[in-house]
Amino acid sequence: MTRPAKPLLQPTRPWFSSGPTAKPPGWQLSGLSDALMGRNIRAPEVMERFSQAHALTRAILEVPASYALCFLPASDTGAVEAALWNLLGERPVQVLAYENFGKLWASDVREHLGLEAEVLDASYGRMPDLSRVRTDHDLVFAWNGTTSGVRVPDADFIDPKRSGLTICDATSAAFCMPLAWDRLDVVTFSFQKALGGDAGIGALVLSPRAIERLDRFVPPRPIPKVLRLRGPDGFDRNLASGAPINTYSILTLEDWIAALRWADGIGGLPALIRRTRANFDALSGWVEATPWIDFLAQDPASRSETSVCLAFTDPQAATRAFVGDFCERLSAEGVAFDLESHRAAPPGLRIWCGATVETSDIQALGPWLDWAWAKLTG
Repeated sequence: MTRPAKPLLQPTRPWFSSGPTAKPPGWQLSGLSDALMGRNIRAPEVMERFSQAHALTRAILEVPASYALCFLPASDTGAVEAALWNLLGERPVQVLAYENFGKLWASDVREHLGLEAEVLDASYGRMPDLSRVRTDHDLVFAWNGTTSGVRVPDADFIDPKRSGLTICDATSAAFCMPLAWDRLDVVTFSFQKALGGDAGIGALVLSPRAIERLDRFVPPRPIPKVLRLRGPDGFDRNLASGAPINTYSILTLEDWIAALRWADGIGGLPALIRRTRANFDALSGWVEATPWIDFLAQDPASRSETSVCLAFTDPQAATRAFVGDFCERLSAEGVAFDLESHRAAPPGLRIWCGATVETSDIQALGPWLDWAWAKLTG
C-alpha cells in the first residue's frame, strides 16, 4: 500500500486554537519588556496604561460614545456573570442555548439566580427559533457559539423598540464580525479570544439602557465584589474609565495593548473583519472540496467565521478516539495544534479563523488534514 506523502508546505504559525487564540503576527514576548511589573495596580503610571487600553479598545471596536466600557476579572465569564447578577430579575428572561456557554448561562440564570427563565435551545450545529424571542423579556445569548460553530445570522431578530435588555456574549465575535450596537445593551468579550491576548481580563460594554437599569434596579441578591457594577447611587461610573475592579495582571494588560496597536496598524476593525473572512473563505473552499468532512453548522447563514466546527462524514470517524489520533498526528508534525472540538461538543475538529491567523496558514493546513485522514483510513 502506498504511504501518503507529507505535504511540502507547512503552516508558518501552527496555532489554530479557539481560546486562547493565536497571537498577532510578529508577536514576541520581548515586545512586552517595558511592562510596569511590580507596580501597584493603582499607581498613576499603571492607571495610565489602563486608560490607553480602554481608549484603544473603544476606538478599534467602534463602541458608540454613549456606551460605557468596563474591565472585569475572570475574562468573558466574569463579564457575563457580572451582567447576569447585576441586571437580571426585574422582568422575565429568555436565554438562547445552542452551544456550551449558552447552556451554562441558562443554568446560572435558573439554578443560581433562581429565575424562571425560558430557554430557547437547539442541538449543536443548529440555531434556536429566533422568532420566539420576546420584546418584553430580557434576552441572554451568544452572538457566536464558540463550541458549536454557529452564530446568529444578523440582529434582525432583536426589536429596536424592545423593552427588555439584550445581554450578548460576543467573546468570539468581537473584533472579527460586525456587531449591531443599536440592538445590543450589554456586550461582553475576552482578550484571549478577540485578538489573541492572554486570559484574565474581561470587557463589558453597557448601553444607556443598561446603565439606566443599573441606576434604578437593586438586585434582590448579594453581589460578590468582583462582579459588583453598582455603588451606593447606582452604576459605579469609575468602572467606565477603565479602572480595575481588583488586581489584574499587568503583563496581560500590556499584551492587550500590543494586540490593539497591531489591529490599529493594519487598518482597524474593517481590516480585522476582512482578514477573518479571508481565513474562513480559504477553509470553506477546502471543506467544500473534501468529501470526508463537513461543517457542523448546516445553514450557511448561521455558520461561524471564527470558531469553525467541522464534523467527519463517516460515523466511524466521529469518535473521541479517532479525533484524538487525527489531531495527535498533526501535533506531532508541528503543523497544527489544538484542533479538537470542545469537550461538550460532538467529536470533530474546531479551527480558529479569526483575524490573528494568516490566510496562508489556513491554505497550508488543508493538505495536512488530507494527509492525516489518509494516514488513518488509507
